[in-house]
Amino acid sequence: MWWDRIVNWARRKSVWAIHFNTGACNACDIEILATFTPRFDIERFGVLQKGSPRQADVLLCSGPVTMQTEDRLKRIYEQMAEPKFVVAVGTCACSGGVFHGCYGVEGGIDSIIPVSAYVPGCPANPEAIIDGLTKLLDTYKVS
Repeated sequence: MWWDRIVNWARRKSVWAIHFNTGACNACDIEILATFTPRFDIERFGVLQKGSPRQADVLLCSGPVTMQTEDRLKRIYEQMAEPKFVVAVGTCACSGGVFHGCYGVEGGIDSIIPVSAYVPGCPANPEAIIDGLTKLLDTYKVS
């Protein structure tokens, strides 16, 4: 119906994101937080940072999944309402990176939960994160 198109359009234009570090070296975390500063201003695309997964549409993950954070990551993902998207930021989140094969590392984010977009780089710069998020939002069609 016509109201579904309006709701989907509004969802695409006002995305709320939550950030979760699964065991990274903090370089990608700094770059994710830099995207929300006035210098890069991701809010111009309608992306706001939230503190609760129950209010978030996009989960920005950085770092490889460790045994300690696996359950927390699943719980955060399950608490998010539909439609929900996951963005793996950085090489470690995409594939495990330099931590791949370590005894406490499970692998990339996609080994635990489904990933909607990958932003590679060590660390991924804010421009790449913004580009990945906007391309993800463009795939979310307004029917």
